[in-house]
Amino acid sequence: MVTTPGFQAFLEELFAPIGGVSLRRMFSGHGVFRDGLMFGIVIKDVLYLKVDETTQPAYEAEGSGPFAYSGAKGREVTTSYWRSPERLFDEPDEFGKWALAAFATAERAQANKATKKKGKPAKSRRPAP
Repeated sequence: MVTTPGFQAFLEELFAPIGGVSLRRMFSGHGVFRDGLMFGIVIKDVLYLKVDETTQPAYEAEGSGPFAYSGAKGREVTTSYWRSPERLFDEPDEFGKWALAAFATAERAQANKATKKKGKPAKSRRPAP
C-alpha cells in the first residue's frame, strides 16, 4: 500500500520548516530526501527516520522500533529506519530536531561509506604475472 495523499501532504507541511525536503515514491512507499540523501521512509502511512548508535537510544526511550520486512527465504530484515514517535506530529519544533538528527545520521553514513571506499585498493584489469 502506498502513502495516502493526505498523509503525504501532512508530512510535506511538517517537514517544511526544515527546508529542502522532498518525498519520492519508492517501492511500496516513499523515501524522504534532503540534499540527495534519504533520511526517512514512509510505508503504509508510517514515518520511519534513519538512526545509528548515536540516535537509537532516543527512539528506544520512546518505545519505537525499526522497520523490518521479510527478505529472501522468509528471513526478517531489520533496517536502520525507526518509527518516528507519533507525539512529534503535535510538536513541530521537536519534530524538526528529530528530523535534522536523522538527516545528520544519513550524512554520517554517507561519509563512512566514502571513507571505506577510499581505503580499498583499486582492482587491476591485468592478470597477475
